[in-house]
Amino acid sequence: MMFSLNIILCLAFQLFLGVNNSMVTLNNNGYDGIVIAINPSVPEDNRLIQSIKEMVREASPYLFRATKQRVYFRSVSILIPVTWKSKPEYMMAKQESYEQADVIVAAPDLNYGDDPYTLQYGQCGQKGKYIHFTPNFLLSDNLLLYGPRGRAFVHEWAHLRWGVFDEYNNDQPFYMSRKKTIEATRCPTDINGTYIVNECSSGNCKTRTCRHDPKTGLYEENCMFFPQENKTAKESIMFMQNINSVVDFCTSKTHNTEAPNLQNKMCNKRSTWEVIMESSDFQNLSPMKRMDPPAPPTFSLLKSKQRVVCLVLDNSESMNTDDRLIRMKQAAELFLIQILEKGSFAGLVTFSDTAKIQTYLTKISDDNSYKKILKKLPKKASGGLAICEGLKSGFQAITKSNQSTFGSEIILLTNGEDPKISLCFEEVKQSGAIIHTIALGPSATNELETLSKMTGGYHFYANKDPTGLIDAFSRISSRSGSLSQQAIELESKSFNTSGNTWVYGRVPIDSTIGSDTYFVVIWKKTKPEIYLQNPKGKIYNTSDFKEDKIHIRSARLYIPGIAETGFWIYRLKNKDINHQLLTVIVTTRASSPTKLPVTITAHMSENTAQYPSPMIVYAQVSQGFLPVLGFDVTATIENETGHQVTLELWDNGVGADTVKNDGIYSRYFTDYSGNGRYSLKVRAQSRKSGAYINLRHHQNRARYIPGYTVNGTVVANPPRPVFKDVVKPSGESSIVRTVLGGAFVVEGNSCPEATPLTPFPPSKINDLHGKFEKNIIHLTWTAPGNNLDKGKSKHYDLRTSNSYQQLQDDFNNAHPVNTSSLIPRMAGLTENFEFIPTMYNLENGTQVYIAIKAISEENLTSEVSNIVVVTYIVPSLGTNIFAVRMAFWGLAVIVSVKFNKKITDDLKSVIYVAKDNTKRKTSRSATRPDRRGPDGGAVPEITFIKAPPRSRRSLATLGTRAAKQEQPSPACKPVPTQTLAAGLRTPEAPRLGRSRRRRAQLAL
Repeated sequence: MMFSLNIILCLAFQLFLGVNNSMVTLNNNGYDGIVIAINPSVPEDNRLIQSIKEMVREASPYLFRATKQRVYFRSVSILIPVTWKSKPEYMMAKQESYEQADVIVAAPDLNYGDDPYTLQYGQCGQKGKYIHFTPNFLLSDNLLLYGPRGRAFVHEWAHLRWGVFDEYNNDQPFYMSRKKTIEATRCPTDINGTYIVNECSSGNCKTRTCRHDPKTGLYEENCMFFPQENKTAKESIMFMQNINSVVDFCTSKTHNTEAPNLQNKMCNKRSTWEVIMESSDFQNLSPMKRMDPPAPPTFSLLKSKQRVVCLVLDNSESMNTDDRLIRMKQAAELFLIQILEKGSFAGLVTFSDTAKIQTYLTKISDDNSYKKILKKLPKKASGGLAICEGLKSGFQAITKSNQSTFGSEIILLTNGEDPKISLCFEEVKQSGAIIHTIALGPSATNELETLSKMTGGYHFYANKDPTGLIDAFSRISSRSGSLSQQAIELESKSFNTSGNTWVYGRVPIDSTIGSDTYFVVIWKKTKPEIYLQNPKGKIYNTSDFKEDKIHIRSARLYIPGIAETGFWIYRLKNKDINHQLLTVIVTTRASSPTKLPVTITAHMSENTAQYPSPMIVYAQVSQGFLPVLGFDVTATIENETGHQVTLELWDNGVGADTVKNDGIYSRYFTDYSGNGRYSLKVRAQSRKSGAYINLRHHQNRARYIPGYTVNGTVVANPPRPVFKDVVKPSGESSIVRTVLGGAFVVEGNSCPEATPLTPFPPSKINDLHGKFEKNIIHLTWTAPGNNLDKGKSKHYDLRTSNSYQQLQDDFNNAHPVNTSSLIPRMAGLTENFEFIPTMYNLENGTQVYIAIKAISEENLTSEVSNIVVVTYIVPSLGTNIFAVRMAFWGLAVIVSVKFNKKITDDLKSVIYVAKDNTKRKTSRSATRPDRRGPDGGAVPEITFIKAPPRSRRSLATLGTRAAKQEQPSPACKPVPTQTLAAGLRTPEAPRLGRSRRRRAQLAL
């Protein structure tokens, strides 16, 4: 089956459902259910609450105006952390949590700026994960730097809700337009301004006009665009929301398709307003008739509570299949001992066709606390299935323990079908509880996903994978936002061992983790011999691992204090004479509350996929809010039959990956093998070269404005901190993390028994780069693959034009470039290609636009790549013999030439460098046709030498300013040289006339 990339793009707008279960709804043009959560680490400060309210009040009418009277903010919940003191006005939170908040308030990990930003995983039009404001941004006077806070919020809301991108680019702030003018990367182009360098030293700053870079033809590094204080420009919010007159988004009429910004790259050069109007928010939504903004938003102050969890576990007859009862008890035990945070409350309910409260809520404070619950785990399974009875008993276990179901969590595990489960949906909604569901086996009822979605809970699926159930429970850790409390899974690995054989492995403990560390060994039949060695050589044997008295075939070793950093080596011997499955689980927590651990999260781009449309696998590796690079990230996707697909995820900014080096590793998934549930598991391990922390600013953020031009006067804002180290080593020799990414469902496969592999076109090449090297164009890009981002393409179709518009609208009629010598490489590898643009007459400033397509083995063609423009700049000439600076067309040109042919008499000048301290003397050579050089030729050999350092100084290079020359060093000997420059003369040399200067230019 052939599948068009246009269909992929249409489906892309339906993706991203699994990233963030936002509670936001749009009713009658008003947004309700917005959650703004304050991180527990933020010190209590009531001014934050007031500032948040003022920001949203200011943002609502601005949003109403920007969307042309379509939407506004109606109700907002502010989530107060459990670390703050309780107050009468604080109500109890329900399903609201920090982890799933739309906006978070948290301090940055590094003090390098308070830029508001939005974390965006997906493609154009897909919702983001959250907006991040810092307390300093909310409490300080940032009016000059970011504009009013309400405007910054609307800028970020457009990222979060509608999936648009910034219209500026700090990495490429300028570009050469098709009109051969240098433009700031912006939208629209009618925002005028001045190009300024703001130089600061020891607290003193001064501004100057930007200079041209002769290598690029653009402005020099550190040049910034200072917009004019324009009172008429209405667009665009995604460029500079801080300009007072800006109240609109760029439309198709005003959009700048040339600008090298992320909006053009990600949205195929469509304007932000076009993308916004395609959002589901605006389908069948008419503008309000009133022109005045609606009433100000209302606010609810909600406070999180201490964690309350009730396990609601299936012990029906079907749990006897495939050791499911034993596996459930192993996972429940691990959750209570290793995952659930100390100080939390836990209870237990079991159910079949009836339900029983095994234990009411117990505070987990020591070993005896969870042992009371473990003793009540079911020993046998029997009876039918009534899921609603289990849920109702779970609510009772909570309320009869003097706790509210609001904000409490229920972990519901079942393996059977129950047609009556929907009868209690309304009661579940009213409870305000969060329901995490685990489907064990392919027969688990389909409505489990609905329960999780309506309450903001997780959904997992476990079947054949022996660690799947444990991985699911390990993932259900605290959602308060306190990373130091969350359990981290390092190892989750099973070995199918032969009788009387050893297996081994090693697990690295890095310095960010090591507290509350457990090593767990699980076996199928016979307890193995266990050997564990820490990095300092200490040995732990089988006797050190405690076997549980409830007989669930597992043994556990607790490492007191902080575990030693380095590799922990384990060996297991299968003491059974037959094959046996042995499993190793290692969990830990942060080494210190003040040191953020490296963490990983993973998810699919949607909860339900319609075959054969592709999905995207996402995994984020971070330390706090900072991306961590240098990892090999592998995703394993398993279907109901146990069939597994392994994918290497990439953070290279191509294919499914949005931005390079942002710590988000991505890949397309199309290898479906039937309908039903699939599970995702991701493992990340740092490479031998080590992990790196990316210190760069986030891509999608409200722009810091360097200053303004007011009536021709530059008014500069305080400069933002400059960090030279874009990337720094993490300081760890090896890091490993494992996480379960949840479950998703595949539907629409008409032949599930023999699913054909659907061919898709190669991914779009969106990192094409080019430059002139002399008269040769050198191109680089990342190989896209044959089927999306897999395999390798059949060949490339490379074309050039002197028109940007032609490549964009009429690619097939542009000039083709012969690429027959280029053999495509495997997806993800770098391609290099050079060619001479013989179809163009290269002059200084000549622009060549270039784009490329990839063609697959099935002759499917990718989209047109990003269009790159390369500009031919007359190169500066020079050798290490002698450098002569001169004024030429207003630019400094360094000429070093060795001539052996006849030269016009007007240019025959000789510079004598005196041995004593006399000045250089230049004499016009006599005009004699018979003059011979030392080699007998018609012209003497002319040599340029490099003067000693003390005899040189920078020359003025603007316009036709004459170059001034220093007196030579007394140590130099007289050497005859010839100056060959239009309009360049020494103090003693006569000035060449206009016609003679013109001939000199032509000679050059």
